[in-house]
Amino acid sequence: MAYPSYRPSKVEWLGALPEHWSVRRIKETSYLKARVGWKGLTSDEFMDSGFAYLVTGTDFRAKFIDWSDCYCVDRDRYDDDPFIQLENGDLLITKDGTIGKLAIVTKLEKPACLNSGIFVVRPIKAYITSYLYWVLSSPNFTHFCDLGSYGSTIQHLYQNVFENFSFPIPPIKEQVAIAAFLDRETGKIDALVEDQKRLVELLKEKRQAVISHSVTKGLNPNVPMKASGVEWLGDVPEHWDVSPLMRLTADGRNIMYGIVLPGPNVDEGVPIVKGGDVRPHRLTLDLLNRTTAEIEAPFARARLRPKDIVYSIRGSIGDAELVPDELLDANITQDVARVSPRPDLNCRWLLYALKSIAIFVQLEQRSLGAAVRGINIFDLKRARVPLPTPSEQDEIATFLDRQTLTIDGLLSEASSAIDLLTERRAALISAAVTGKIDVRRLEEVELKLNAKEAAFA
Repeated sequence: MAYPSYRPSKVEWLGALPEHWSVRRIKETSYLKARVGWKGLTSDEFMDSGFAYLVTGTDFRAKFIDWSDCYCVDRDRYDDDPFIQLENGDLLITKDGTIGKLAIVTKLEKPACLNSGIFVVRPIKAYITSYLYWVLSSPNFTHFCDLGSYGSTIQHLYQNVFENFSFPIPPIKEQVAIAAFLDRETGKIDALVEDQKRLVELLKEKRQAVISHSVTKGLNPNVPMKASGVEWLGDVPEHWDVSPLMRLTADGRNIMYGIVLPGPNVDEGVPIVKGGDVRPHRLTLDLLNRTTAEIEAPFARARLRPKDIVYSIRGSIGDAELVPDELLDANITQDVARVSPRPDLNCRWLLYALKSIAIFVQLEQRSLGAAVRGINIFDLKRARVPLPTPSEQDEIATFLDRQTLTIDGLLSEASSAIDLLTERRAALISAAVTGKIDVRRLEEVELKLNAKEAAFA
């Protein structure tokens, strides 16, 4: 339900506003500060407990600050800069990297101050913190940040840009109503989103369980079993072999990684598959980067053929996909391994085997590196794979094609529901803080409906 009358706001992103609302800038209504320099503060000075909390963006939790997770600094450091000492009711907003994360300061039991990368916004007049929180949560402010932030690698919102952000200011009573309305309604939406996210996780677990059981136990529950000799495989059908992966590859096409330094993307050149490309629907000529023929030539042995399997060995290890026909003679980077199945094997069965948790765990235990995980080609070659008969490979591949198609359909529906709910949430916030809906009248209607329902109960 809309307001009775509107007037032009003269601010592009606001459009028309309710006639009795005003428009002000952050710097006209707020105390705005951020840490500058702070005399060489280093992480060596961070303490698990101390005189004052030192708040960073990683301490923001669902609108508020998780004080239990904050580092602390001593009193001298706290006293160094009184401009960034915090009070209950302050609004904090990240200004570097991920711009626009928000938290309201509440339940402040001891002194607290800011680390770098955060603005403190304190209302001086005209608005309440809980209302501004929702204004800055709106897609309108996100768009403002996109236009006003700078930095090629790490984005940054400058104070002289942020302080000129214009926002609508209704009377305080309406601000209270808007904040309460959005707390309530976004809470409902957030609960639905969480339900869908849990469903997504359950479906992913179901998908992995179906794949792993099928490729390690087979489809016949009554077949005699034997010990595989591999901890993470457990028992396998008695008539199956258990083979190192390197024995399942085609002659002359060893398991290997590809180009170490592919250079910048070029318009005309050899398509290359990077670790991040090993995902469904990503292995197409239109989406892959390319390198020059000169860079690619020394790695000709790693070129791809249709029905090869590409396997991510750096970063998110364990992703695997079949190579389509259009990628004949494409190449791979050092983040990807090529596995070329023997001609007598079903390549779809081997793909599912490589996607199973039994193979993944064998490799993850040997993963290298802390910041960027990775596995060694040596370990991948020696990963133990349960080997069914050719007819069973075909049956397992066909069964898993059907099962994963069904599960993937449900995953797509859940993901679409999350997207729609997220869009609904953003639209609701924008409509409320720009006065496109009168939340007071909505509440009146809701109260009347509830009263009628109670009368008929």
